[in-house]
Amino acid sequence: MSNEYQETNPGSKIIVALDYSNEEEATNFVNKVTPELCKLKIGKELFTTAGPQFVEKVVGKGFDVFLDLKFHDIPNTVMKACHAAADLGVWMVNVHALGGKSMMQAAKEGVSHSPTKLIAVTILTSMGQEDLIEIGIQTDVKEQVLNLATLANDSGLDGVVCSAKEVAMLRESLGNDFLLVTPGIRPKGNESSDQKRVMTPSDAINAGSSYLVIGRPITQSDSPIKTLEAILTEID
Repeated sequence: MSNEYQETNPGSKIIVALDYSNEEEATNFVNKVTPELCKLKIGKELFTTAGPQFVEKVVGKGFDVFLDLKFHDIPNTVMKACHAAADLGVWMVNVHALGGKSMMQAAKEGVSHSPTKLIAVTILTSMGQEDLIEIGIQTDVKEQVLNLATLANDSGLDGVVCSAKEVAMLRESLGNDFLLVTPGIRPKGNESSDQKRVMTPSDAINAGSSYLVIGRPITQSDSPIKTLEAILTEID
């Protein structure tokens, strides 16, 4: 698979998380949408069941794919993993910023042969202040997000994954070129589920999010395509 690609639709700010447990269900959704409508995120569950062959298949259909595997290991291992991900032709891949600067710089080296974008997870949107305290981090959530995002920027990464609630702060500190990819996006009327730091699509875009990751509100909707189109209209 060639790792050369052009972003299908730079104007599309929606990344649909393929929150499916098997390839058949995921493929059914993929076949209903077009690369012009959205980008697609493949995470750990689907990647584990469907494998890299599924990633290549979706890339082959023209979709910009965010491979969301959150690599976090020793630098050499992460470098090789990111290199392998880039060879699948994905648009974007991520690591955990908590892996540190050496690991992130190694990851950047791993994708350097390709146009694949590399971003880092700061603090998961499922985590709140009490969760940080439990693992021994006394820093305020927002301050910790800023620390990790700054470290990712200093390591040469293209951006970070963060809550939309931290976007304005990061824009002010890191400028407009740094990518801010925000999960925890919930259209009005949707439950927040296991996400704690959430925001509506229009509010997230207005705050400065580069891309919105939206999964279950779209994939579990009675009419996924209509839901996706409604969100696109909302943020247009």
